This record gives sequence, structure tokens and C-alpha cells, in this order.
Amino acid sequence: MADHIDYQILGDDAQAVVIQLDPGEAVRAEPGAFMWMEDGIDMQTSMGGGLLKGLKRKLSGESFFLTTFENQSHDIRKVVFAGDFPGKILPVDLRQGDLLCQRDAYLCSADGIEVTLAFTKRFGAGFLGGEGFFLQKLSGDGMAFLHAGGYILEQELGRGESIRVDTGCLVAFDPTVDYDIRMIKGVKSMLFGGEGLFYAFMTGPGRVWIQTTPFSRFAAKVMGAAGGGRGEVRRGFGMLGDLLGGE
Repeated sequence: MADHIDYQILGDDAQAVVIQLDPGEAVRAEPGAFMWMEDGIDMQTSMGGGLLKGLKRKLSGESFFLTTFENQSHDIRKVVFAGDFPGKILPVDLRQGDLLCQRDAYLCSADGIEVTLAFTKRFGAGFLGGEGFFLQKLSGDGMAFLHAGGYILEQELGRGESIRVDTGCLVAFDPTVDYDIRMIKGVKSMLFGGEGLFYAFMTGPGRVWIQTTPFSRFAAKVMGAAGGGRGEVRRGFGMLGDLLGGE
């Protein structure tokens, strides 16, 4: 795959990425990300590197298979991808270095980009984080595209600088960032705060990408509203926590 890939991101709250393929050029994507393509592009689904790599992707939360789109015509052709829920698309240039991302974040990439399994640095980080023990590692010489809910914030951390992030809001980070999961302190915070029991403790140097509306949070709100009184009960617990906290 060439070092450079031509693309255009369209939309606002539900974005799509249009990728232009030169003759003989190819791009890989998660099954289900495909929207449409022009004539002359051949689509093939495979394990993307063999059985072992397919199993590693499955463990990290992605599909066992990857779909490759190759331009077999003599002219430039377009193929378009989008996420399966409203959100933003984040382009990342892996020539600047590898990237670690949460499960379900990967959308598509230049052909030749490796999507592999990456263990968290500490067992507790994966076991307690609620996002699965495994992370995905993206590596190679080209562009990759991630999809996340709501708006994506980029935070640049200096050496030794730390932030605490809701585990569901964490999208991706540089491998230089130290990643740990810690329990939220305080019984009232855990019982009445409306958040999870744990947060991600990120320490620089490096970049961290955070999504404002994780799909799991959005889905929980929809299910709560569909259930009628259950959503009101949860909101009542939050108000009770405020009262106990003296707010």
C-alpha cells in the first residue's frame, strides 16, 4: 500500500469516509462498515493474515474476518465506509507510530495495516475496566480510521501528566501512555454518582482520544426510556446522592 491515501470525511453527527483508490490500490475494513463503491472495485473477505490473526482480532472484540476492497480498474475509484451508530471518524497516520485502541473502534485502513491483539500492561486494567481485557494494536505504514460516538476530544499529555477517563469514553492512545484502571473512591460516588465503579488512569507522554457519547451509554439511556419507570428510578438515585452529598 502506498504511503499516502486520499480520503474525505463527510457529515457531522453521523460521518462517513470516502476513500479514493488508485489503480491496484486497496483498503481493508471491518465487515458492516461498507456503504457503497464505484464499478471496478473488487471486494474479497478473508481472515486478513491467517487463522491466528483472525482469532486475535476476535479476542480483541473485532470480527474474525476483514474485507479488502481493491481497485482493479485503470482509473481512480471511490469506496465509502461509515460506523454502525452516530459518531465521528478519526483519521490517524500510523507513520507517526503505532496506536492502541478500544474494541469496536477500528473502522478501516490502508491495505497492509496490521490490526492485532494487544495486552494491557496490567492484568487489573483489563479485568476491571469493563471494556474487556484486550486492546487492539494498529501498526503499519499508512492511514487508519477509527469510529467513536458523539464528538472526539484529543488530549496531549506531557511526561508525568495524568488524567482520569471514564472507561467507556476512552477511544485510543499512543503506546507511550501508561494505562491503568483504578476504583472510584467513596461509597456515595459508586452508589449514587450514576457512573461506573472504575476509571482509566492515563499518564503521559502521548496522545489520548476520548469520545463524548459511548454507544453503551447511549444504548443504556434508550433502554431506560423504553422501560418507562426504570429510567426515573435511576434518576431518583442520582438525586438522592446529591442530597446526601450536601449539594
